[in-house]
Amino acid sequence: MSSVTTSTSSAAPRRAMLTDPGYQAFVILRVGFAVAPILFGLDKFANLLVDWPAYLAPWIDDLVPGSAQAAMYAVGAIEIVAGLAVALAPRFGGWLVAGWLAGIIVNLLTIPGHYDIALRDFGLLLGAVALARLAQRYQAEQRP
Repeated sequence: MSSVTTSTSSAAPRRAMLTDPGYQAFVILRVGFAVAPILFGLDKFANLLVDWPAYLAPWIDDLVPGSAQAAMYAVGAIEIVAGLAVALAPRFGGWLVAGWLAGIIVNLLTIPGHYDIALRDFGLLLGAVALARLAQRYQAEQRP
């Protein structure tokens, strides 16, 4: 007669991990930094939320080939990839998003009137760094 048993030794640490505030912060940041870049990346193709080309600094628009909207298509694709990287490999994806946000901040600081958005994105950059650091800890603990 066979019976299915569950290992209480593996359930207890998992339950403890779910009550750990640090792990909860890791999960919140991981979900947020996976979902937001994917949604904003997709919107670069539709411009439903914002007129995204208006946020591209003129000097960057002069550097990239094509129109500002064409540049936003590339930006959207990169943001989708960054969101997927956070979902699949947050130790790498967190740093990727932080670097991407640093580039966005430089872009915004060169457009008069967008300093408030640059400051907000700096806060997001700090969150992405926190995610990468938390992933260093919690992903290592999840490995057998």
